Amino acid sequence: MINQKQGYGTSFPGPLAKSPAMVRFLNLALRIAKADATILITGETGSGKERVARLIHEQSPRAAGPWVAVNCAAISESLLESELFGHARGAFTGAIRDRPGLFESAQHGTLLLDEMGDVSPAMQVKLLRVIQEREVRRMGENTDRTVDVRIIATTHRDLAEEVALGTFRQDLYYRLNVLALRVPPLRDRREDILPLAQALLGNAALRMRRQLAGFGPGVAARLLQHDWPGNVRELENAMERCAALALGNQVQELDLPEEVRSGRTRLSPVRGSVQPMELTIKEHILAALAMNQGNQTLTARQLQIGPSTLYRKLKSYGIVGQTGEVGLAQGQPTDLPSAS
Repeated sequence: MINQKQGYGTSFPGPLAKSPAMVRFLNLALRIAKADATILITGETGSGKERVARLIHEQSPRAAGPWVAVNCAAISESLLESELFGHARGAFTGAIRDRPGLFESAQHGTLLLDEMGDVSPAMQVKLLRVIQEREVRRMGENTDRTVDVRIIATTHRDLAEEVALGTFRQDLYYRLNVLALRVPPLRDRREDILPLAQALLGNAALRMRRQLAGFGPGVAARLLQHDWPGNVRELENAMERCAALALGNQVQELDLPEEVRSGRTRLSPVRGSVQPMELTIKEHILAALAMNQGNQTLTARQLQIGPSTLYRKLKSYGIVGQTGEVGLAQGQPTDLPSAS
């Protein structure tokens, strides 16, 4: 099961999950981790694909082996071949000694091929051979070396569409797409926004040696209203900004990036989709509660509903504890995020 209280930031490689969509996703990821097969993880830029891949490695039978990651889009084709497969001395100018590649370095462990969709057609052919044969040949050598590596590939591209367009090899796609995962975008798991913001603010404050008690009035509502097109990466950047700019011990609205402060309300449809009315009501209630620092009486009055009605709603959302108080961890006066 997923520990829903774990953080998401530099101190913890795996994702936090409170929303049903992310809980289902991570439970599937943990099941997949036990099967020693190639995995293709897709998702929008900044959604946390690499962190999911790292979590899978740590929960897999190969956890004791090495974890090796390479961003295929950040390295030129000629350098990428040497990085992945290694080279012999004299294979090219500057190759002054034999050097093993990342496939060999990841022996008995996991190799993450990040942004696999950006690999050139020529490199796709070479990678297909390695995945099929489980053998690598260093540049400048004629000897094949057997490798025992689990491959996890990630991409923000739709590889099925790339195959249809002829820019990605169909046979390589099938080799990679043995077990497939798609990370939900942050806008589709609203329940995760505030806990993620809390964890990321805490990490940023710790790095900057700041003492922050959490969010001031209106901040949580702004975070919930924003679409987060850059996903968790954008939220992480926003929290780093807040940790750097906060004048007191709380983050205020003016500390947020402009696009977050001036964002449109979540009550309008997003990207042409219309969400169920009950989900819209839930988001509106939680945003109002966050704006009021967890004060249920004031929130009920502003929503023009009875306190008992609000209580039943919060209980159905799993937010009200046995004491009747709102989500309160470690004696905090409200359920708003706090940094440590």
